[in-house]
Amino acid sequence: MVENNEIELSEAEAEQYDRQIRLWGLDSQKRLRASKVLIIGLSGLGAETAKNIILSGVKSVCLQDNEVLKEIDLYSQFLAPPDKIGENRAEASLVRAKALNPMVDITTETKAVDSLPDSFFTTFDIVCATGLKQEQLERINNICRDKNKKFLCGDVWGMFGYMFADLVDHQYSEEIVQHRAVKRGPDDTEKSGAATVSITVKRRAIYVPLQNALSADWSKPELRSRLRRGDPSYFVMKILLRFRDEYNRNPDPAKRKADTEILLRMRDELVKELSLPVGFISDALLTDVFGIVSGAAAVVGGVIGQEVVKAMSQREPPHNNMFFFNPVKCVGFVELYGQ
Repeated sequence: MVENNEIELSEAEAEQYDRQIRLWGLDSQKRLRASKVLIIGLSGLGAETAKNIILSGVKSVCLQDNEVLKEIDLYSQFLAPPDKIGENRAEASLVRAKALNPMVDITTETKAVDSLPDSFFTTFDIVCATGLKQEQLERINNICRDKNKKFLCGDVWGMFGYMFADLVDHQYSEEIVQHRAVKRGPDDTEKSGAATVSITVKRRAIYVPLQNALSADWSKPELRSRLRRGDPSYFVMKILLRFRDEYNRNPDPAKRKADTEILLRMRDELVKELSLPVGFISDALLTDVFGIVSGAAAVVGGVIGQEVVKAMSQREPPHNNMFFFNPVKCVGFVELYGQ
């Protein structure tokens, strides 16, 4: 939990964050101003996530990436200018990131995730990871859980995207609107009107680690019943993570035909492995997962940024624990896995 007891907003900060203070309160903004955030991976999704978090007014943001900027990144990565192709993606994004909000301390880390010690990740209040393998995600998630730090991860492939959140044991406040009957005067014997009253309620949410969410037991009746709703997004995510783990890359637009065949094979293997209905995961979902479409990155990056603000400000109920954006249905939704 981020403490804000000693944080005071300057006059300039109060002016800049005036709208946000009126929206979620001074105490919530103080908690944001005390928050240190790590963003892993400066793809289009990482750039969208960074933009939203920086604009919210946190204390500091560290941009971690050991990859170099490629031409294909420019289709969705707006923080890095074209003349920075060939340079580190985090460093190429630094100038524009700082220009978004000069009041936020923004730094970069160019070492690979696997070479960074556990202690690096625990210096932050919340970690947002993108573009990593499942093993890497689970390692960082476990490090964060051990020190009661909050963890989010997500990815966008083509127009499909997801987000996972592990806020461990999270406490937050929620404003509830109640309608109460009132009397017009002391002598009235009947209730003749209604007043709207807002009260703040303290709540608690318990989360599970990513490993639990990704190893959900689909033989359980409560999970099998979800299949009747007909959305395969969870399984599409598992296929794409499996592809990255096996080939050390994402599906490549330059290898669309060959990679589509691999994805469909992995789909068939997963259907058999989990005894899913034949045809449940359509070909269409797996033929539109190449590159990063900026619109999808904006949707998922917006959700991640929103969840960071809710988690750090301890205001309003955060998503528990997975968000999916299905491009075929053009819909986003939240589901809980692993409990």
